Amino acid sequence: MPTRFVHALAPRTKGFVYVATAAVLWSTSGLFIKSLPLGPFPIALWRSLVAALTMLAVMRLRGQASGIGFQPIDLACAASYAGVLISFVVATKLTTAANAIFLQFSAPIYLVFLEPWLFHRPLQRRDLWAVAACLGGMALFFGGRMERGGLVGNLLGIFSGLCLATFSLLLKWKREHEPGRNPAGAIVLGNVAVALICLPLALPMVRLSLGQTAALAFLGIFQLGMAYLIFSAGMRYISATAAMIISMLEAVFNPIWVFLGVGERPSGSALAGAVVILGVILWYSLRSPEPEPPVAAG
Repeated sequence: MPTRFVHALAPRTKGFVYVATAAVLWSTSGLFIKSLPLGPFPIALWRSLVAALTMLAVMRLRGQASGIGFQPIDLACAASYAGVLISFVVATKLTTAANAIFLQFSAPIYLVFLEPWLFHRPLQRRDLWAVAACLGGMALFFGGRMERGGLVGNLLGIFSGLCLATFSLLLKWKREHEPGRNPAGAIVLGNVAVALICLPLALPMVRLSLGQTAALAFLGIFQLGMAYLIFSAGMRYISATAAMIISMLEAVFNPIWVFLGVGERPSGSALAGAVVILGVILWYSLRSPEPEPPVAAG
């Protein structure tokens, strides 16, 4: 991402660009996970391990402190991040992929009410409209219906949405209340936790081909590591609710990459849902915003 171009943008626009870029990177997971002949736990293990190493290397190259700490807020942020990754993987195995994605992206519902309460800000009507419209677009992805799936899988999908909302709130809190510390340290800690939890579940290890190693490297370096560094930077400029609304671009681009890579064609209703979500995000981002929260230094 050209540094000079980004620095010239207004703060809110800069936040949109960062979070949208992260969402596009996240959206590549479907293509690579579908193409890898591995179980979910080996993928989660190697992806998170590589992501943690990538983030530490980038912070070292930039001369930044890692920000890794073990205060309650750090542990809570890392735990919620680990909860997002692991519960979504398991939910996808136990229920339909549609249910898992839809239920995880229920996160903005919680954020639109919790963020004003936690940060003592007024509830924004535009946030309510945007969340409702985006969820309507998500419903179109699945032909306007939700499949029953497994009860445990659906509950884990709901849990992943709660974890995603909690992680976003805690990351925003760290940005605003600990401006001298790098909030990405909690994400590194969360990736290490994911790797440790998945290690015994990923045994016995299988021999990886060169192509499989390259796919796992991409997932760890770009789809997870760089994406969350960019997302963390974007949280400096916009609210957690706005970040989650913009993050729904992941659901739009995910089936596009899968179609281009393995030929899985999205339905007409899915295309309609993508148009709705894109339209809402453009409206939400371009419309004259309410006063922005103060930007934390560092």
